[in-house]
Amino acid sequence: MLLPAKAEVARHLRRYRSWERAMLAHPDDRRVRATFEDAGYTLCVLMGKRCAREAADAAERYLRTSLVTYLREQSDRPHVGGVVGRRGRRKATERRSPAGT
Repeated sequence: MLLPAKAEVARHLRRYRSWERAMLAHPDDRRVRATFEDAGYTLCVLMGKRCAREAADAAERYLRTSLVTYLREQSDRPHVGGVVGRRGRRKATERRSPAGT
């Protein structure tokens, strides 16, 4: 698993937090909102998360722990959804034929 450099994570996290404060101070400013959302998206891509808040939390965990600890925490987290077989295929007993048998 490739992880970004901690300096890059710290830089993008600072940018995200800065625009978050600006967004809270000026919620009606479209330019501030767009830049805040852009900073959140960048952090999501960097940390491999779907939500900016999750990405910010992951970035903070990543910065305060060692690489080994961070990877262990990530692998210990339960995965959302059911367990899927190899490559997402259904088992032969779960397949349905067009004839309904």
